[in-house]
Amino acid sequence: MSETNKRKRIYKKRYNVPILIIVILISIRIALPYLLQDYVNKTLNDIPGYEGHVEDIDIALWRGAYVVKKLILKKTEAETDTPVLDFRETDISIEWKSLLKGKIVSEIEMYDPKFNYIFEDQKKEGPEGKADTEDWTKALTDLVPIDINHLAIHNGTANFAQLSSSPDIEMFLQNIELDATNLSNVVNKDKTLPSTLHATATSIGDGSVTLEGELNLLKEIPDMDIDFALKKANVTAVNDITLKYAGVDFESGTFELYSEVAIADGYLKGSIKPMFINAKLISKDDDGGIFKKLWEGFVGTFKFLLKNHGTDTLATKVPLEGDLNEVKSGILPTVFNIFKNGWIKAFKGDVDENINFEDAKRSKDGK
Repeated sequence: MSETNKRKRIYKKRYNVPILIIVILISIRIALPYLLQDYVNKTLNDIPGYEGHVEDIDIALWRGAYVVKKLILKKTEAETDTPVLDFRETDISIEWKSLLKGKIVSEIEMYDPKFNYIFEDQKKEGPEGKADTEDWTKALTDLVPIDINHLAIHNGTANFAQLSSSPDIEMFLQNIELDATNLSNVVNKDKTLPSTLHATATSIGDGSVTLEGELNLLKEIPDMDIDFALKKANVTAVNDITLKYAGVDFESGTFELYSEVAIADGYLKGSIKPMFINAKLISKDDDGGIFKKLWEGFVGTFKFLLKNHGTDTLATKVPLEGDLNEVKSGILPTVFNIFKNGWIKAFKGDVDENINFEDAKRSKDGK
């Protein structure tokens, strides 16, 4: 073989190998979204009692991310066709600032996610059995193979409905904005509750919701110290609930709810404080019957006698305490707190901040 031919063969190899590698990489890049989509769909459909799919997946290799578009998860054998999960777009990527600290973790940003809980659907079990917590945990772990360190939700919605009730009961949270950080404890490793959570939302009755606190999610039963506030909700929005469970409904007024909860090693200590402000009951002239009218009259008198006339507020505070499998509420303190608000000192419209994580821990240790 001549020297010229040898050089030509060398030149061909020099260019053919890189071209072949480029072609292979491009083929993998083209096929990767479809392979990943098949994997996600299989993972969703492996959850017992559920079926799901995603419409599309985009890959962004330059930032180590993939974007899941239109994820739907439905319960099989459900009475309605409403999906349990309806996520318009979910961005899953590597958190680079944590990578610089020597830990590979992911961050998730969700846009317009919807969670729907239909009471009647949950009573049905699929042919393969009922999905439990482990099923959900395994599915999420499979979809995000590395630890989640940061979770953000934008414009989320959570719906709860009981359609067989008379009247129907529907509750929701809209415009949910949530930010949870340090979920994998990359920073503040010596802190008891290293993760932070902050969320806002709009409730039924256009109430303003805030949820914030600190957590330790790296436990089988997470530790936490959480405050919840629902302010300035139109009380008529809960008429379906009060009519069903108390036999009364409201013409006007404001409903507020405040809660603080601390959990240490599976032991809960907390409280719930509901408040009805400037609330006026509907006076009915229908044929509800003598007993219905007597009941409405009793409730109206009860409300008049026990509300705080300075703030026009009927309120109480319900203490909660116990192992998570058997949390108990104090009946006598709840009744006493009605009188306390009405006759002694009006409750403030805010979280009292009387309970923290150390209180739950001391109560747990002192059992």
